[in-house]
Amino acid sequence: MSNVSGIIKSIQDIMRKDVGVDGDAQRISQLVWMFFLKIFDDREAELELLEDDYTSPLPTHLRWRAWAKDPEGITGDALSDFINSQLFPTLKEKLVTHGPTAERAKVIRSMFEDAYNYMKSGTLIRQVINKISEIDFNNSGDRHTFGTIYEQILRDLQSAGNAGEFYTPRAVTRFIVNRVDPKLEETVLDPACGTGGFLTCTIDHKRDQYVKTKEDEETLIASIRGVEKKAMPHMLAVTNMILHGIDTPTNIRHDNTLSRPYKDYGNADRVNVIVTNPPFGGMEEDGIENNFPATYRTRETADLFMALIIKLLKEKGRAAVVLPDGFLFGEGMKTRLKQALLEECNLHTIVRLPNGVFNPYTGIKTNILFFTKGQPTKHVWYYEHPYPDGVKNYNKTKPMRFEEFQAEIDWWGNEADGFKSRVQTEQAWQVPLANIVSRNYNLDIKNPHVGEQISHDPDELLANYHTIMTDVARIRQRLKQELMAALERE
Repeated sequence: MSNVSGIIKSIQDIMRKDVGVDGDAQRISQLVWMFFLKIFDDREAELELLEDDYTSPLPTHLRWRAWAKDPEGITGDALSDFINSQLFPTLKEKLVTHGPTAERAKVIRSMFEDAYNYMKSGTLIRQVINKISEIDFNNSGDRHTFGTIYEQILRDLQSAGNAGEFYTPRAVTRFIVNRVDPKLEETVLDPACGTGGFLTCTIDHKRDQYVKTKEDEETLIASIRGVEKKAMPHMLAVTNMILHGIDTPTNIRHDNTLSRPYKDYGNADRVNVIVTNPPFGGMEEDGIENNFPATYRTRETADLFMALIIKLLKEKGRAAVVLPDGFLFGEGMKTRLKQALLEECNLHTIVRLPNGVFNPYTGIKTNILFFTKGQPTKHVWYYEHPYPDGVKNYNKTKPMRFEEFQAEIDWWGNEADGFKSRVQTEQAWQVPLANIVSRNYNLDIKNPHVGEQISHDPDELLANYHTIMTDVARIRQRLKQELMAALERE
């Protein structure tokens, strides 16, 4: 097996010498399209052995094996000119998108529509290409190791990323998919799929639990759907799908789920399962909120996604969504949204995650909301996930592990019988709907088995401060209105 970790480090060192690559974002973007072409070529070599009539969507001279594989091949200015004047123009706009290779050609075009060659030195490009060629993506060991490195590259990038763009720890995605348990035929959507973490967990889950035949595998492939609006995460997601055996991931779209008017989503768009961690803490571009009914209009991205998730679920469809504490205690539009959630869906479980799950990206406390559409909520179970023994916080070197969720899994029970086996514990408690309604749909209900705790987390304190100031402004406005009304009566 290749030393994939060492190869990645060597590539990054080479790229730092190039004057055209400015910062982590461009370095990762450059890496992704190069890796994609190598991965695609390795997969094509496998398909040529499996299929007698396999035809590549790429012209012969643009396949990795033709211009990149030979370590003594084209280099310097000639290589830069080839990439900029032949490779990119063809992959962006000139591939044949009809006939037997149409679907694969569309995947490649969508990958490259927002991709760029940032590197200026053809000599350094050749050095990078030669390093990439050392990895054999048909070798299961190399493929698995690369998946781990892939996630590390992403974490390195996102630790300096934009607000709302957080890598979802693999432990969280695995736990969510494990509990939602998507069946083989069920369509699974992540409407803000990022690099495809929830979808790859779903693929692994279905293969482990339900895929027995070639026909089952085809059913699985057809059931996976994702949408990502940003170019680089979309490229990572498509590459991730290919690494997970989905050769033509046309259902991973480069688009903004929120840009389509809410009313235009119909029955054909509804799915059985939604698993997602929508961007939070950010604001959508001007005008996006106007795609939604007046009662749900807001610039907060996560709230718009929640409104749409409720609509996109089929009857008896299931969802699990990662959301910040601010959603639980927020008012105004959030109150109306939570009311709709509780009236249209059975919000049966909220898992409250501890601080640090998303370190180093944010210290904001998060929750996983599990709900099923079609029956109103009667009561909500809360489960406060504790730190494991000896752990006071998570970090990059000691992240959350899937095994920590075993207590929740053992406690969970069966939705079919209304979770009859669930019992209250020091971590778990049940809250009737009437209690939540009396709190004006405030879902931020603390663990009754734990005494009052004072948080010193700056993000949480700022969020609480913002809520308090909003309340103060609303009370001040109400007093002003009362005073004006009193003066008018006089």
